[in-house]
Amino acid sequence: MSAPFIAGNWKMNGLGSDLVEAQVMAVNLAADPPSARVALCPPATLISRMAQALMGSAIEVGGQTCSAEPFGAFTGDLSAAMLVDAGARLVILGHSERRAGHGETDVSVRAKALAAMAAGLEPIVCIGETLEQRQAGQAVEVVQRQIAGSIAAQMAQAPFAVAYEPVWAIGTGLTPTLEQIEEIHLAVAEALRGVVGEAASRAPILYGGSVKPSNAAEILSTPGVGGALVGGASLKAADFLGIIRAV
Repeated sequence: MSAPFIAGNWKMNGLGSDLVEAQVMAVNLAADPPSARVALCPPATLISRMAQALMGSAIEVGGQTCSAEPFGAFTGDLSAAMLVDAGARLVILGHSERRAGHGETDVSVRAKALAAMAAGLEPIVCIGETLEQRQAGQAVEVVQRQIAGSIAAQMAQAPFAVAYEPVWAIGTGLTPTLEQIEEIHLAVAEALRGVVGEAASRAPILYGGSVKPSNAAEILSTPGVGGALVGGASLKAADFLGIIRAV
């Protein structure tokens, strides 16, 4: 099996002065190489500077979204090629905050994923159920439907990852039980095989949703979990390193 994949999502946080946290992470990982693959996805304003600061380190740099369009009159948007030009090697797509706040759908996420791959970016496609869907017993149905709609068969040709983030656990301090996490990860793997075939075995399924140093080890050891997509805890070197070392 490939090494677990630990990716940090800085969301709309971080100024140039915060790059020191990423540099501290890099120095620590250079002194004691990680057992995991590691990435940080800062806001777009920091991608280029972070890529420069972390060049040659064990930490990859990614973006938090991209346009499905390659170029054109789309004020405020960034194409996948622009992210690559800035130093990104991967991109988070379809995060629940984008789906809820910006109206992103499975169809638009799939278009973005294909655009990202065409530009040489590795997509991390996010899925997850709301609290209402969980309480209604629809969690498995929802995530499998999101996989079918957000992942294209062509994605079998290049690396990609999926991140399962129960919407109700993001930033709330709430975490599903390990049994619930395992159930969904295995259901996602089944749905992935239905779309990309054997390539599904190469696509890590990350867990996201209030991952922190204190719960990382048990989450990462849960069957089907191939890593973690970390939010707030990725902003501070001590916390993020604690999660990386939990592998």
